Amino acid sequence: MDNRLYYYARVSSKEQNLARQIEAFKNLGATDREIICDKESGKNFERTGYQALKTTMLRSGDTLIVKSLDRLSRNKADIKNELQYFKDNNIHLKVIDLPTTMMDLPDGQEWVFDMVNNILIEVLGTIAEQERETIRKRQREGIDAAKGKGKHLGRPKTELPNNWNDIFMAWRNKQITAKEAMKRLGVSKNVFYNWVSQFSA
Repeated sequence: MDNRLYYYARVSSKEQNLARQIEAFKNLGATDREIICDKESGKNFERTGYQALKTTMLRSGDTLIVKSLDRLSRNKADIKNELQYFKDNNIHLKVIDLPTTMMDLPDGQEWVFDMVNNILIEVLGTIAEQERETIRKRQREGIDAAKGKGKHLGRPKTELPNNWNDIFMAWRNKQITAKEAMKRLGVSKNVFYNWVSQFSA
């Protein structure tokens, strides 16, 4: 069986864009089928795409390429554990932002690259972890500041329409169906039952 190349891209939220990482992969000749993406936090490895990649796709002799080490994780201990897993399973990790990892290793000189890469990974793993802590601290400060100003966090509550009481009572008394109630209110099923739960609380 031929050894295969896979590429892994990650951003922390659905609002962020994967384009920069994917472009870097395409510049290396990656095809869409070889690129696995997640839009989830790097706090751990419980991500749909990554778990599929690790448990069903990567095999001994394969190579995994990421744009930067923090796309893999922002937790240094997790990074070390994952690198050990790759080593134990003969999976090669290449990091575009670490040029030494992108080189093909000459026979007999692997230890030189291992030494350099271990040093770089240790340093970058520490930086990634510190950045994650900084992000968490800023988020916490932002939440506390917003609460201090009396701001409501999360989705704004939807105002009930003027005809809500009449339609709600008609529905509850089985004079109209839920479908008819939603139609008259001009809302979706989720919104209707969300209002019902709030009104009945």
